[in-house]
Amino acid sequence: MSTRLEALPHRHVLTLPTMPSAVRAARQTAEQALVEWGINPRHPTIGPALLILSELVTNSVRHAAVLSPQLTVIYAAGKDCLAFAVHDRHPYQPPLYGAVTEVGGGGLATVMELTLGLSGTAVVRGDADGKGKSIWITLPL
Repeated sequence: MSTRLEALPHRHVLTLPTMPSAVRAARQTAEQALVEWGINPRHPTIGPALLILSELVTNSVRHAAVLSPQLTVIYAAGKDCLAFAVHDRHPYQPPLYGAVTEVGGGGLATVMELTLGLSGTAVVRGDADGKGKSIWITLPL
């Protein structure tokens, strides 16, 4: 699996209003990009990846909209790797790996269980000004 995200040959960036409709738009854009990039939509990683993406966008809509009127989804892929990030301008950086062990951890627990089950990685990257963050997911193909 490629570990250098900037080396991935395929990229797409989508900015959306932080509203419930963003979940469907982010997922549909991912599906379209994957087809354009020649990634088989039936690959066993794709279904869980789309669920992870939907959960992350839903979290931004539910928890960040008050401070972040827009969210950005970054999609990237290579021959052996799929990566995506959801960025918003809310400063809270959730503890991803702690979500797995929390009772009722909700969407982030699901995100982490799926990511780890696929031998992927997850990381929260704060904005330089401390007023936003991106949650990056990297999955092997």
